[in-house]
Amino acid sequence: MKVLKKATIVRNQKDTAHTKAERNILEAIRHPFIVDLMYAFQTGGKLYLILEYLSGGELFMHLEREGIFMEETTCFYLGEITLALEHLHSQGIIYRDLKPENVLLNAEGHLKLTDFGLCKEKVQDDVVTHTFCGTIEYMAPEILTRTGHGKAVDWWSLGALLYDMLTGAPPFTAENRKLTIEKILRGKLNPPPYMTPDSRDLARKLLRRQVSQRLGSGPEDAKAIKKHPFFKQIDWELLLQRKLEPPFKPTLKGDDDVSQFDTKFTRQTPVDSPDDHVLSQSVNKIFEGFSYVAPTAFDEIELPRYRMRRGGSYVASPAEAFSNGGLFPEAGGSFGFSSDSHNVNGVNIPGSGSRMHHMGGGGGRSTGYRRGVNIINSNRRILGALGGLPQQEEMDVESDSRPTSSSSSIRPVVNQSSGAVFKNRSNFGNWRENQ
Repeated sequence: MKVLKKATIVRNQKDTAHTKAERNILEAIRHPFIVDLMYAFQTGGKLYLILEYLSGGELFMHLEREGIFMEETTCFYLGEITLALEHLHSQGIIYRDLKPENVLLNAEGHLKLTDFGLCKEKVQDDVVTHTFCGTIEYMAPEILTRTGHGKAVDWWSLGALLYDMLTGAPPFTAENRKLTIEKILRGKLNPPPYMTPDSRDLARKLLRRQVSQRLGSGPEDAKAIKKHPFFKQIDWELLLQRKLEPPFKPTLKGDDDVSQFDTKFTRQTPVDSPDDHVLSQSVNKIFEGFSYVAPTAFDEIELPRYRMRRGGSYVASPAEAFSNGGLFPEAGGSFGFSSDSHNVNGVNIPGSGSRMHHMGGGGGRSTGYRRGVNIINSNRRILGALGGLPQQEEMDVESDSRPTSSSSSIRPVVNQSSGAVFKNRSNFGNWRENQ
């Protein structure tokens, strides 16, 4: 989970742009070697991104334990990273923060890029940007000199990562930041003698300071890199399909195993730091539409549609409710969708044909307001939350077909007895976020 404070973000226009870009990119991109965004939501003071859990740990930790990787291992990991960057570039996105800490392994040993907070989106081949960002040891010279940079900065970082994996350190390092920058701009690359001719050649071509001479900087982009002899053993189609055996498969006891992460992090008690900032309505509008639920959250279940008897308002199935054309209760009823009845945090969530109550606790009638109920699937994973409404009377919720209507399309409707308004996902998100 990635948590960001709104008050800190809005102080800087670029931070705001980067945060919105990260959210948009994570929703838009689906690739075998890029982390999946599962949910996004916000409170009055914070933004939350819920990402898939990659239990294999950071590439950084594995490199620390091993010291260096063998060339075959390096070739495999570098190949998967190249495919991820190729896909990002094809979508007009520069990654700009490639380093071992931002590369994680899944349970099978395949890697995924994470942390898209420094990405630049909507970049065309002939467009440059000037933001000074990244991690110094992996930053391309054109970022450091602020002369304008494009997609080729990712290939410089790939070269630095190649060198790091084969030697145990990035190519240009020094005792302080200033000297490190000086080495990146003017230092000589001295690969150790044990690096093979192919790996040395690839490192030199990726770490060329003149952008136009750097491998991958031309219109071919990743294709030029994939043709290099260093990758001669790689079948790129099989690699993309994750059909090649990873060099390392983590030993895990279960889906929630954290043994592959540094214990200095896993032993810490997770704390959601308080945030007392009160943001204006205009500031909160900046983050409208931030909420998101991944379509894959519903892949495992097929549930009946529901309608609410009182007032005849229609509630869609979960998959439809979370789709762009689906329905959501904006100012009204809270509805749980599940094939079986569950109780989450004291809130009963009915299954098909169950009776559902407006209530704040475990059962019965109640008055006042409830913030919402969790939506869970049969594996008890929380899929999202629907907003609250006045808890004044019991409702029957039953499995049913779509109610008859004079219109063939579903339109927003108002439940006259409860005031429940049903609109699309983005409208629900905006209303929910501003509570």
